[in-house]
Amino acid sequence: MTDQQSDLVILGGGSGGYACALRASELGLSVTLIEEAELGGTCLHRGCIPTKALLHSAEVADTARESATFGVNTTLDGIDMPAVLKYKDSVVARLYKGLQGLVKARKVNFVQGTGTLIDPHTVRVGDTNYRGENVVLGTGSYARSLPGLEIGGRIMTSDQALSYPVVPNSAIVLGGGVIGVEFASIWRSFGVEVTIVEALPRLVAAEDESSSKVLERTFRKRGIKFFTGTKFASATTDDSGVTVTLEDGTVLTADLLLVAVGRGPRTEGTGFAEVGVTMDRGFVLTDDRLRTNIPSIRAVGDIVPGLQLAHRGFAQGIFVAEDIAGLNPRAIDESGIPRVTYSEPEIASVGLNEDVAKAQYGDEVVTYEYNLGGNGKSQILLTNGFVKLVALKDGPVIGIHMVGSRVGELIGEAQLIVNWQAEADDVASLIHAHPTQNEALGEAHLALAGKPLHAHA
Repeated sequence: MTDQQSDLVILGGGSGGYACALRASELGLSVTLIEEAELGGTCLHRGCIPTKALLHSAEVADTARESATFGVNTTLDGIDMPAVLKYKDSVVARLYKGLQGLVKARKVNFVQGTGTLIDPHTVRVGDTNYRGENVVLGTGSYARSLPGLEIGGRIMTSDQALSYPVVPNSAIVLGGGVIGVEFASIWRSFGVEVTIVEALPRLVAAEDESSSKVLERTFRKRGIKFFTGTKFASATTDDSGVTVTLEDGTVLTADLLLVAVGRGPRTEGTGFAEVGVTMDRGFVLTDDRLRTNIPSIRAVGDIVPGLQLAHRGFAQGIFVAEDIAGLNPRAIDESGIPRVTYSEPEIASVGLNEDVAKAQYGDEVVTYEYNLGGNGKSQILLTNGFVKLVALKDGPVIGIHMVGSRVGELIGEAQLIVNWQAEADDVASLIHAHPTQNEALGEAHLALAGKPLHAHA
């Protein structure tokens, strides 16, 4: 057994872990980064990036199919799934190569292997103990299933769906959250008959109810079927497909079943509990400075309760590196983290939704919805949707919710408005380029400030 010493040992090379490593190295700390699979973790290899590559292929398919609407005559001859996967893999490969170069250039000691926490300062990989004054845990998450629902063959999670070599004729998606609606959107654009089953009363139930309603209406127009407020009972497979039975007795059949019921923390067998790290249902509990109950140990990313988003992991990793280095950064406000669902239409939000805001502030809450029907660029794109503002009377905007094609690209300004506690008048005085979808944010704030332009008061 050999020992290696660093200022900081990070277990997990995903979004939170590698961001922490890069920033800590910039700040002059010696860093060891341990990852059992590929540098970049779920986001780069099995999540954000490959999924969005498939979504872009889906957008291209829709454009080809609907091109006559824009006066361009094309034909969609079909989806070459091996070529789609080759494109997706090439995107991942380029980013992976770049990330490897960054880690090497910053002189981070990257160790590929399965690490186990053995004491508050030590992670063991094989026959080597990697010791650090501080340890950061960032082992990420895995695709959950349901009790009794075995993954394999025609029943799959997003892990398998990302590399499925053919386009199915039909698919059932179990779960109407972000992952479920994104895959439903991809498959529908590829010509698949899709049915979503969601136990909660509406799709994307974590979003503002108005956003859910627009998504559901658009999905119906696209031919995506869904059952909400309906629980899954059982599934069986045979050579011809999958049969799913719901608790209300409804029976559905399809070629595939995608299980998209959320992600769980990857902490089993890591040694965290054995060392005494306080945990709850597999998640690592921390304070607002991401400190565990053990002074030398921090945690970042999907293993910390809260939003399971790559950019949350990035921010947490940077925060922890700076805090360990003594820079005393400001704690991260979870409600100020932007959220995007990359389906067609997209959903983007930041801050509080209307229900949460009213529960917290009562009658002080005011809202305004600006319909994209009044936005020139949105009409050029033939997209429907809205920008919804949630604000306090004579106070700041505390939530922004958007639905429509490409609205995820507007979240940058939206998160600045919310996080800098801007009021409607502050944003109304800014000039937004015409014609852009970005104008919709300006128009919504003009209206909320009592001076609507291309909108009714």
